[in-house]
Amino acid sequence: MESVRHYAHQEVTQDPPVTPKQETDPGQRKKKKAYVPGLLLLLPILLFIFGFFVVPMLYILYLSFIYTDSPNATNAVFSLKNYILFFTDSYYLSSLWITVKVSLYTVLVSLLLGYPVALTMAKSSPRIRGYIALLIAAPLLVSIVVRNFGWYLLLLPNGTINSILTSLGIIDSPLKLLFSEIGVVIGLSNAYLPFMILAIATSLYNIDPSLERASAILGASPLRSFFSVTLPLSLPGIISGCVLVFSMSMSAYVTPALMGGANVPMMPVVAYDQINNLLRWTFGSALSYVLLATTMIMVTVFTRGFEKSKFREVFR
Repeated sequence: MESVRHYAHQEVTQDPPVTPKQETDPGQRKKKKAYVPGLLLLLPILLFIFGFFVVPMLYILYLSFIYTDSPNATNAVFSLKNYILFFTDSYYLSSLWITVKVSLYTVLVSLLLGYPVALTMAKSSPRIRGYIALLIAAPLLVSIVVRNFGWYLLLLPNGTINSILTSLGIIDSPLKLLFSEIGVVIGLSNAYLPFMILAIATSLYNIDPSLERASAILGASPLRSFFSVTLPLSLPGIISGCVLVFSMSMSAYVTPALMGGANVPMMPVVAYDQINNLLRWTFGSALSYVLLATTMIMVTVFTRGFEKSKFREVFR
């Protein structure tokens, strides 16, 4: 047998290899450079929003915590008395409830009137759809004040609606349509109905027509196909329209002031009266933020409730 030779291996220590400094990926540098022109283009609108929206809102928030005994008083103190006064006065609480109630009624009326129109648009040919869209957008070209004055004349005790109902023998005495919640709901629904229709129509356009044909092949009636396929898939548009109409109704001033007057003291009208007529700027600021907080809370609860319901897959 050959002898086995053992060799002593000496351990050689070497310095770690010097790795060259990794250069930045050219693709990443290009992406960073691509963001710069976009930020520069957004800079003017961001400055505009900051100067004319964020700063005034922060100043109004600051004013809402300033309490004075009278408009000309010099003993202003930083406290929560404006908010305490609101939540302890039944008049202001009822004003908030009227605002929420009228806004919900407006959403309901706009949804019931707007969904059939949006569905008709989705089922029509492009030419007919264009005509319907033109008719829907046409009222937006007229000032809201002019439209409200038109409804003002229609809803008077001796106006067109009461005259027709009286001549037909449907009513014996004129209905109180003006300076009531009904009149405000009619005015707000007329003003914001186009937004509801367009929001729902946008969602209906994205529904694949083959889904309805498939449900019909499986034996579903048109009514069941609507409630099982069309209505659930159009929920994103319904939610968007409801949120839009509710938010605008909560903050509306012109229509409640003209159609409701003092009989329907909605929050925007009360806040305007406090600031411009009574010169209670601090309390009017507190009313504004109570209205803003109420709107945001209700919209958030409404949207989150639908997103976590059995229809949550539709919103993904």
